[in-house]
Amino acid sequence: MNPRLAAIDLTIDPPLTVGLLVNFLCDQLAQKGFEDAVLGVSGGVDSALGVALLATALGPEHVTGLAMPATQSDPRSLRDARLVAETFGIELIERPIGALVDRFFAGQRHVDRVRLGNVAARMRMIQLFDYSQEHHALVIGTSNKTELLLGYGTWFGDLACAINPLGDLYKTQVWALADWLGVPEPVIAKAPSADLWKGQTDEGELGFTYDEVDRFLYLLVDRDYSLESLRELGFAPRFIASVLKRIARSQFKRSLPTIPKLSTKTIGIDFHFTREWGGWPS
Repeated sequence: MNPRLAAIDLTIDPPLTVGLLVNFLCDQLAQKGFEDAVLGVSGGVDSALGVALLATALGPEHVTGLAMPATQSDPRSLRDARLVAETFGIELIERPIGALVDRFFAGQRHVDRVRLGNVAARMRMIQLFDYSQEHHALVIGTSNKTELLLGYGTWFGDLACAINPLGDLYKTQVWALADWLGVPEPVIAKAPSADLWKGQTDEGELGFTYDEVDRFLYLLVDRDYSLESLRELGFAPRFIASVLKRIARSQFKRSLPTIPKLSTKTIGIDFHFTREWGGWPS
């Protein structure tokens, strides 16, 4: 790597960051009236970090993980999900979604990988929110900042959640925190994958590494570097164009559906009710 790019520092302070995130989780669940949480546990490092943070914040007895492998999922993913649950002492419920996805597409030909992945992600979302309703457990998201900026997730699928403690952490920072909190080494060391099809990896599908794109996004988003400055640092024009295109075309995933303003108070524009106000009398 270009020495100037290698010098870009995304180092975080693990004790400080974990403390902030634990407080965030405790405060958010209390404000929303929940004692328990539920999240999807894929066997990957993001959900593993989510489990570690929640177990620290709430106690493992208040955290439930759902492992929801699809037909095409790597069997090692379920093995790693079990390992994560065992490590942090949470309950893990296994609810395979393969039959649900197969029935959804029954009779259809030529279902491409994107449609298959989107439906699988939304089947998982249904399972999580149904569990939430049945057990009064808040649904926790585990998409990281890199994925959110690149739009690397399914709208109303794996991006659907009540709160997301990982949403301001780049992927390389997720790895650092996961290591500090004791996430099992096989989970941290394996290639990130959405497990959408056999042999699929995030970096292979994106066309660049998390290490490279995290440095670029950090300078672009957090440090407000101009595109000219980023080119001068050594980021390739083709890489820059690819990342910018992903950010632009996925903006809709980072916001609620847009509503036209017709009244004096419009939801999402100038009406912002929150429970922090204390609510209205029932």
